[in-house]
Amino acid sequence: LNWRVALRLGRVSNLPTVWTNALAGVVLAGGLAGGSMEPGPIALLLLALSLFYTGGMYLNDAFDRRWDAQHRAERPIPAGQARASTVFIEGFGMLAAGVGVLAVVSWGAPAGRGWPPVLAGLGLAAAIVYYDWRHKTHRLSPVVMGLCRALVYVTAGLAVAATLSGPLLWGAAMLLAYLVGLTYAAKQEALGHLGRIKNLWPLAFLAAPFVYLAYRLPAAPATPLLALLYLAFLLWVAYALVHLAGRKRRNIPLAVGALIAGISLLDAALIGLQGQMALAWLAAGGAVLTRLLQRFVPGT
Repeated sequence: LNWRVALRLGRVSNLPTVWTNALAGVVLAGGLAGGSMEPGPIALLLLALSLFYTGGMYLNDAFDRRWDAQHRAERPIPAGQARASTVFIEGFGMLAAGVGVLAVVSWGAPAGRGWPPVLAGLGLAAAIVYYDWRHKTHRLSPVVMGLCRALVYVTAGLAVAATLSGPLLWGAAMLLAYLVGLTYAAKQEALGHLGRIKNLWPLAFLAAPFVYLAYRLPAAPATPLLALLYLAFLLWVAYALVHLAGRKRRNIPLAVGALIAGISLLDAALIGLQGQMALAWLAAGGAVLTRLLQRFVPGT
């Protein structure tokens, strides 16, 4: 494949949100606080989860090739820039490679956790394939997409801890809720190509993380800085929703791209709740980096 086509198929501009997901999963599981994971295995974990994401994006285009031929002819497969068979092979290959890298982390690293992270990775791969296969026809596909991102937290958490902590499970639930709202918004982008917009009430799922963060904020360390991060996240999502639902300023691709980047701000806020404000601001930078990269490689 031409490298520009490969980048578009993988929607690689969104990869920073995967990296901050992994960082959040590690922090929420207590991995960095306990010093249980060295930089090398963390880098391999980021690589594994990047392969899962990129492989999933390839399979998304491969499974959607007939729909795209009618409604999004500019996508690489209907545009004749890539063969569906090649994209299928490379997509499944990246998922397999992701599992392989997880195996290296699990058994090759000194503090490797054995089977649990690998099994979580296999569950993540299965969820990705199911979503890509059925998302155009399955009414609950936004939930499946949310589950995919929640499983990134779970996989990262099990790579550093023997059990899933309460903060990690709550964080995964909030990420799932956010992704349900985001994925529904992304479906509106597809409907926008057909000249119509459906009900916007599922976007209410986007509110769940804000309710949770507001409840936890008063008892969190570094509350003033965390409150500033919370406000930035709130304004970011509000900006996206104005462009999604507003009649005069409607720009659905911009809104969806901003909501995708907002995943990193949710990660940052959840990391901040654990008192890791330096890492929280690093994760927040993932949102900015994602938006910058989306200027060169479309995020949807």
